[in-house]
Amino acid sequence: MDAAAEPVRRSPPWRDLLAPGLATLVCLAILLALGTWQLQRKAWKEGVIRQVVERSRIDPPLAPPAAGTWDPAADEFKRVRITGRLLNDRETLVHGLAPGEAPGRALQGYYVLTPLVREDGPPILINRGFVPTELRNPRDRAAGEVAGPVTVTGILRASEERGLFVPAPDPQRGEWFNRDIPGIAAARGLTEVAPYLIEADATPNPGGWPRGGQLRVDLPNNHLQYAFTWYGIALCLVGVFSAYAWKRLREVA
Repeated sequence: MDAAAEPVRRSPPWRDLLAPGLATLVCLAILLALGTWQLQRKAWKEGVIRQVVERSRIDPPLAPPAAGTWDPAADEFKRVRITGRLLNDRETLVHGLAPGEAPGRALQGYYVLTPLVREDGPPILINRGFVPTELRNPRDRAAGEVAGPVTVTGILRASEERGLFVPAPDPQRGEWFNRDIPGIAAARGLTEVAPYLIEADATPNPGGWPRGGQLRVDLPNNHLQYAFTWYGIALCLVGVFSAYAWKRLREVA
């Protein structure tokens, strides 16, 4: 007579959930850390925005810093005023966009960077503002060329780094896509140029062009949305694992 078959021994249900449970905990910790990091970035960005806005509203405007004392972290976005003479024959056009008259519409054109020479310091590049593509030729906006001494009020900006997807400049053809102060100065035969430029304010130029005041100091701050996204994914992960665990436990019950 055959021996009675031994009953099949089943492992405790929780063992089947051990591996997926550990994986879920690891992913959950990462998601929560990312969400918390975004909240910390939000607080940091709000401090930066507050500092930038305060600097841009300095009144009366300051004198630009000496070239040897320029510190982008401490000086960028400060409101300054300077007097000198514009070298209109050495202006440089930098490709860019500006807000159009209709909401959500942008104008394609150029930013006009003109050297300003002064008696008490090196030349400074002045971003005089935006001109549409049809006015790229200075002769088409001759009324906007100021020949005598001028006083410029604006915001200090550091040289603009070229991003990964920004085309390389072509100095021989006069094609520039970022406000590269050393590169533009070298292409225009300028020496000892200040390591910063001034974004001119909205004071009208003769003829209306270039149009200054294009700088936007309100930096994007989407970190709260990113935090909600990471926390939302974490909540979904908890829900998915809970449903899986409940179904698995019912199957073995």
